[in-house]
Amino acid sequence: MSNRLIAGLCAATLLVALPVAAKKRQVEDYADTIGEFKSIGVVAPFFESAVGYAVFPTIGEGALVVGGSHGKGQVYQGGSVIGFSSISDISLGFQAGGQAYSQVVFFQNEDALKEFTSGKFEFSASASAIAVQATASAETGTEKTGATASATKTGEKSTANATYQGGIAVFTMAKGGMMASASIAGQKYSYKPVTQEKD
Repeated sequence: MSNRLIAGLCAATLLVALPVAAKKRQVEDYADTIGEFKSIGVVAPFFESAVGYAVFPTIGEGALVVGGSHGKGQVYQGGSVIGFSSISDISLGFQAGGQAYSQVVFFQNEDALKEFTSGKFEFSASASAIAVQATASAETGTEKTGATASATKTGEKSTANATYQGGIAVFTMAKGGMMASASIAGQKYSYKPVTQEKD
């Protein structure tokens, strides 16, 4: 094989590899989102009890005939980012408007974390999450996560009752408004460890 041909193949390989390298995800600073969730009485204890959690700073929901949501997040264990996750779902039927929200998924044990980080995790059609807001009351429940909460925040006083179901608990927080409910039905999660951070 001639040197010219080898040089040409090397150049072609680099041209193909460059766009892939440019797509690598970097660990981002989610401290603000985590801090917002930690400031909510019903959510704070989960940061202590969970073996890990996934944080999605912004999930956007679509509207009209075909709805859906998408967002990117990071998975934490022992206070460090261990991987990246993307969330997506598509639903049919009329949906008025759209909303953006933050979401945190807590894993009670290693089995729940392992299930999520398999890269093929999906919530059932009946799943919903606990919608919370730092400065207002929130009340809702879930079936898949089984977490139920009635949280009221008045000054420093906060009462809540939230539990894991199947090793998982999910909380959502609206951006710029109150969420009446938070459906996570059909949400699918991808996962890539930090050592394989290509999108």
